[in-house]
Amino acid sequence: MDIGSIFILLSMIVVVGMILSQPFQSRPRTSQDEVLAEDSVASQRSALMANRDQVLDALQELDFDHTLGKIPEEAYQSQRVVLLRHGTQVLRQLDEIDSTVQPQEDAESRLENAIASRRADGRQVVTRPGDEDLEDLLAARRRARQVKSAGFCPKCGKPAQTTDQFCSRCGSNLEESA
Repeated sequence: MDIGSIFILLSMIVVVGMILSQPFQSRPRTSQDEVLAEDSVASQRSALMANRDQVLDALQELDFDHTLGKIPEEAYQSQRVVLLRHGTQVLRQLDEIDSTVQPQEDAESRLENAIASRRADGRQVVTRPGDEDLEDLLAARRRARQVKSAGFCPKCGKPAQTTDQFCSRCGSNLEESA
């Protein structure tokens, strides 16, 4: 064997050894790693924003249900407190990610302001064509039903309409008794 071939063989062994040991050596952060970290922060921020919107929607629905009388006062207060705590926690996490938030405004007041702005936006109710006509027909029907009430059956006391000839409960003749 010639000395030149020995040098070539040794140089090939060194190159193969360097290639094989490269994954085990510590490597500096590349721009790809930085992009992945930024994507992670962006996805976390996006998830927190979606969570914030869900809390705002839930608070808005809770307030609406309370104004309609569907939810009793004590249940309303307890559910509202739970939602506000969850919302402030989400806003604090957003503050940690996004440093552009003003420090003098606390998370709960920001949440209340967001709810108020959503309420203002929600007042513009989108109606389908013909809804006004349907509402007018319902109102006319209710007025007509109030006018139609003629009194009560003299035998059983069930309310009777002006168009009724006989009582729907006992069957007595309403025209004879009038």
